[in-house]
Amino acid sequence: MPIARAAASVNLDGFELRVLHLPLVSPFTTSFGTETVREVIIVRAITADGDGWGEIVTQQAPLYSSEYTHGAWDVAQRYLIPALLDAGPLAPEDVAGALAPFVGHRMAKAGLELAVLDAALRAESRSLGEYLGATTDRVPSGVSVGIQRDPAALVEAVGGYLDEGYVRIKIKIKPGRDLADTAAVRDAFGAIPLQVDANSAFTLADADTLAELDRFDLLLIEQPLQEDDLVDHAALARRLRTPVCLDESITSRKAAADALALGAASIINIKAGRIGGYLEAVAIHDLCRDAGIPVWCGGMLETGIGRAANAALAALPGFTLTGDVSASGRFYSRDIVTEPAVLENGHVRVPTGPGIGVEIDQIALDEFTVDRVELRR
Repeated sequence: MPIARAAASVNLDGFELRVLHLPLVSPFTTSFGTETVREVIIVRAITADGDGWGEIVTQQAPLYSSEYTHGAWDVAQRYLIPALLDAGPLAPEDVAGALAPFVGHRMAKAGLELAVLDAALRAESRSLGEYLGATTDRVPSGVSVGIQRDPAALVEAVGGYLDEGYVRIKIKIKPGRDLADTAAVRDAFGAIPLQVDANSAFTLADADTLAELDRFDLLLIEQPLQEDDLVDHAALARRLRTPVCLDESITSRKAAADALALGAASIINIKAGRIGGYLEAVAIHDLCRDAGIPVWCGGMLETGIGRAANAALAALPGFTLTGDVSASGRFYSRDIVTEPAVLENGHVRVPTGPGIGVEIDQIALDEFTVDRVELRR
């Protein structure tokens, strides 16, 4: 499903980058650590016709990914932004090509591409959902629950999210916090839609433990092994009844194609902010749709900018599984957009305004900014 109509080129006058520190409403713990403050880079593309906004979803330290805030901050200023400013009038579809000479740094590239895309679509009074090919005006909302102090605390947290109306629960697991946690949630809430996410915490030597998860009738187990372990994931998938879903391993359309060819996954989690951008996300969506592979939209604790864009992406027809496009209030007591995403009968609305469809709360943006730089042509 190629983009129905390309966006017009924009004349870029410059970019502004900001590092933000947003307090989380509660600590978020995964196999690679605990976050209490979300560090993120916000991108503003500056044009004569108006601004566009993007989000670089790196974290403070290279624990989840080799990319991290100050690395993205540096490469964006030294290489990526100068390349875009030197390119002349630029269509969003050409951003990836302009940045292709620079190896990796997909999160930084994705944030810059989104800002250019938002600016171009705002100039056309065209929504991101329309541009990407959204087929619904709202998407079902699942919630990702971090590792709690013990199974009882996890059950309490999950119960709260179910009471709020979330239609699918994902719990984080790691060695030693896997079977008992999953059993506690399944025993407490019966046949709710439930999946687990290991964030690469296990190895193939843990296959017997992971196979015990089969008894809990899970929707999937997400990224059980290391990012580059496609062959081991294929071996593990043959041992399990629970479908294996890949996340960190999916860095591009090619990586997705390789994973499917090897039988390393039967479900794929698409995170546009991590794989290089929303156009690459559409390419992976199309590949999986044509192969009959379900996909869902994951999250990176995005602000209202990335959250709005994710909702538009998740409205494409191949996203048949409930994703992590949760309400903003799941993570932030105050977001940086004027109309943060809210939960309505278990769903989040797809913004219909121009571009990503949300407006920036400038007061909040300034309040959370800890560093700022502007680069002009």
